[in-house]
Amino acid sequence: MRTFTNPLTRRGLFRSAAGAGLGAGSTSGWLRALAAGAPKKPAKSVIVLWLDGGPATIDLWDLKPGHANGGPFRAIDTAAPGLKIGEHLPKLAKLGKDLVVVRSMSTKEGDHGRATYLLRTGYTPLGAIQYPAAGAVIAKELGAEAGDLPNFVSVAPARNAASGGGFLGPQFDPLVVGELTAPQDGLKVPDLARTAGVGDDAQRARLELLAGAERQFAAGRESAVAGSVRAATARAVRLMKPEAAAAFDLEQEKPKARDAYGRGLFGQGCLLARRLVERGVPFVEVTLDGWDTHNNNFDRVKDLCGALDAGFAALLADLKDRGLLDSTLVVCQGEFGRTPKINGQSGRDHWPASWAVALAGGGLKTGQAVGRTSADGTAVEDKPRGVPDLIATVAKAVGIDPKKQNMSNVGRPIRVADPDAEPIQELL
Repeated sequence: MRTFTNPLTRRGLFRSAAGAGLGAGSTSGWLRALAAGAPKKPAKSVIVLWLDGGPATIDLWDLKPGHANGGPFRAIDTAAPGLKIGEHLPKLAKLGKDLVVVRSMSTKEGDHGRATYLLRTGYTPLGAIQYPAAGAVIAKELGAEAGDLPNFVSVAPARNAASGGGFLGPQFDPLVVGELTAPQDGLKVPDLARTAGVGDDAQRARLELLAGAERQFAAGRESAVAGSVRAATARAVRLMKPEAAAAFDLEQEKPKARDAYGRGLFGQGCLLARRLVERGVPFVEVTLDGWDTHNNNFDRVKDLCGALDAGFAALLADLKDRGLLDSTLVVCQGEFGRTPKINGQSGRDHWPASWAVALAGGGLKTGQAVGRTSADGTAVEDKPRGVPDLIATVAKAVGIDPKKQNMSNVGRPIRVADPDAEPIQELL
């Protein structure tokens, strides 16, 4: 038997093919087939752009021009043939080949809190089970346990955000950066800097004192709580290292780059998300609040689109320029859509029956729309999809088995995605 001891190189591949008697035409066909069969590398990070309040996706991703439900906005062409989006997203339109829009999302939860819980965890609230957010699951599966940076970061989190680590434990809760209630404070990590006047020796002494107190507390009562406290302390100390803290310092970016993202909380949050995934953080979410447009929907959506278009487009362009787009999955979503029918206050109300979500990167098949709603936007007519399907798709994109189980706080194994979930194959 012949043994191959040298690694297969490109030149060696062609030489071997020629030696086997393959002609030029058959060689190219064979190579194309070989390449087509090669599995794609899973993405390493996920960025969720959370549009809090329930965005009117009928005005963003699935317009109905010419119908009474369509409103005043026009649909514009994107760089992807056949894919149209709202006129107030012109920068994203230029990146249409990097986008995929699922226009056939359908759920049953029309309450903000319950719908947010569903979108964040993949499950509806159920009794005593403390479901973890998808970010916590991905942090657990992909994150570095002893890394300097947190594995789950939430920028200006939504008021109805699900409970972080849930039954996985508080060590998988997100690090919160920026507060919607105090946007003037910017994107600073709370209490990251030392107290003024505390030098290296004093800091070391304080940490040793704290470690002794934690050991004394844990003695004789070893528990998940004690372990979580020690883990949280260790991670906080690592995050205070200058090289780790620098990841959150947006002043290191050129002013032109910061301007491209938009100087608001959302735009700068998108820039921070890029800095974090560039350094290996597996899950970052950035919130853009204000989408609960029961009145004056069109003016408000137009204003919000200014921030969304700038931040989302700059993020995609930046990831692409840095060679990070294929390894970073970006998901833009809210908790549901809004009514196709326009109410008496020129607004749109809650509507979970038919809505859309936009995705990019992560090795997905982009430049297309998946699914279809009716001409009036009120119903899904083709390829209906639920939240568990979306969660399963995200899991597959990052190399996590959606059927993998984790033990819950009630002693019952729970899958990453609901047992009935089916990944959206058109995306993968």
